Amino acid sequence: MKQLVLSELHKNLGGKMVEFAGYNMPVQYEGVKSEHHTVRNEVGVFDVSHMGEVFVSGEKSLDFLQYITTNDVSNLTPGKIQYTCLPNTKGGIVDDLLLYMISKNNYLLVVNASNMEKDLAWINKHNTFGCSIDNQSDNYSLLAIQGPKAIKLLQELTNINLSEIKYYNFKIGAIAEIEDVIISRTGYTGEIGFELYVKNESTKKLWDAIFSTSVELKPIGLAARDTLRLEKGFCLYGNDINDSTSPIEAGLGWITKFTKEFINYEELKAQKEGGVSRKLVGLEIIDKGIARKDYPIIDSKRNEIGIVTSGTMSPSLSKAIAMAYVSKELSGIGSEVYIMVRKKQIKAVVVALPFLK
Repeated sequence: MKQLVLSELHKNLGGKMVEFAGYNMPVQYEGVKSEHHTVRNEVGVFDVSHMGEVFVSGEKSLDFLQYITTNDVSNLTPGKIQYTCLPNTKGGIVDDLLLYMISKNNYLLVVNASNMEKDLAWINKHNTFGCSIDNQSDNYSLLAIQGPKAIKLLQELTNINLSEIKYYNFKIGAIAEIEDVIISRTGYTGEIGFELYVKNESTKKLWDAIFSTSVELKPIGLAARDTLRLEKGFCLYGNDINDSTSPIEAGLGWITKFTKEFINYEELKAQKEGGVSRKLVGLEIIDKGIARKDYPIIDSKRNEIGIVTSGTMSPSLSKAIAMAYVSKELSGIGSEVYIMVRKKQIKAVVVALPFLK
């Protein structure tokens, strides 16, 4: 099991450590609900250094990335970021990722840690464009500062005007007197925030600096990260999307651009034009109970019509919510379905995503 640069620090802060994606990660500190509300109302910091950083460069890097990802990379300019995915040849998704354009012919792919080896094998397999693939994952740490007070906190540590960095944009500069930090206006919570990519040797200095400002900050674990992202309807790889779910089924048609050709372009285009048999939807639980991953979903005649992919009790809404694949016929807003919780069935209704507006 790999250790984060700050693993010992997290233990000393009272972090409950668990194995996640091959890393020893803090799942919570003072409690999921408390940490969740901290991010929604104030500001918290996540150590998500398990994420992978892969740099792609070369004269044909744009052509290469256009071929292996679904979004239109030609829309990027230096300093901009794109949410996208790597389609496989069977209609599914190898991984979802963030794509950063650093400069002409120079890009950064930020991928899920659990898919690191699979992604690298896939990328290298399809690199017939002569690009340089440089995996720097073991040399970078990633701290995500998320919440309404994120800009106020970080502005004390940098001369860069953070308010001018728009959503899904980034700058590379100094923060806390650490040079060449990638300051990215992104996050997995739906709140104002930044993700800071820093070399491992400067991680502790950055952590100490963000806790030295006039803004109170708390460390936040993986459990609250999951409840925060679910309230916003963000997909989690391994739950809501995987090797057998298509981006069209998952509601990711907006990152699947048919203005270019990419891996499995024809099949996904046919899905887009002809429709799919199931869709990823949001569910609000009406009866008492919480839906969990892999719970079956049935209709009023007890026919199995879907499966839960993610579920929790929403701390912000004080109600049980879930994401699930259901048959196209029952995917419309207001459709009633039933979730099998052990031997009991509980009623749920299809609602619009995100759950938290």
